[in-house]
Amino acid sequence: MAQSDTVDRILDAAEELFADRGFSETSLRMITSKAKVNLAAVNYHFGSKNALIHAVFARFLTPFSATLENAFDDLEARCEGEPPTLNQTLWALTESAVRMPQRNEKGISIFMRLLGLAYTQSQGHLRKFLEQEYSQPFSRFMRLLKEATPQLSSVDRYWRIQFMLGATAFTMSSSDALRDILQNKLGVETTVQEIAARLVPFLAAGMQAEDAMLVPPAHKSSVA
Repeated sequence: MAQSDTVDRILDAAEELFADRGFSETSLRMITSKAKVNLAAVNYHFGSKNALIHAVFARFLTPFSATLENAFDDLEARCEGEPPTLNQTLWALTESAVRMPQRNEKGISIFMRLLGLAYTQSQGHLRKFLEQEYSQPFSRFMRLLKEATPQLSSVDRYWRIQFMLGATAFTMSSSDALRDILQNKLGVETTVQEIAARLVPFLAAGMQAEDAMLVPPAHKSSVA
């Protein structure tokens, strides 16, 4: 078995198991069993479970980051010194993701589940790895969002970004199930690209919505 084939088998198995079971609940023996390799092969190619987790993310994020940087370069060049609009920035991000070559039809949904787990499970080493390796495109995206929403306070922008990420992670990680429901309920077929096309204007509207947070009025006591 060629080394590249062995690495791909291990990464494919790890990616699927991590997405289904979580990082802590997935053992190296589970991965080797699914990949049909021995434990020595995992240790040889990756060295540790943490390094394997990093490699799973890097397999998607490294080419995605390069694609995203190119998309931002093109966008800012087209804008000729003017800040890109929020819609333009979100489209650049979304199109970069959905146009990435996928190893299988569930690639984007699996990765979005993994990305959600990176934030919800205790994986400090992973967050540190992501910050070290991919801070440049992420920081650039954050800068473009800030320039496109000058009316928002830092606190409002923070929360709206979290809500936007949550909606995106749920929708894209559940895209297979959502497509099946749409087909069964309405008889309509759709693609990941079409889902993204519907998602972007929703996210943009949420980011730009008028601040409707109201302080509840004080209750007035009355004397009978």
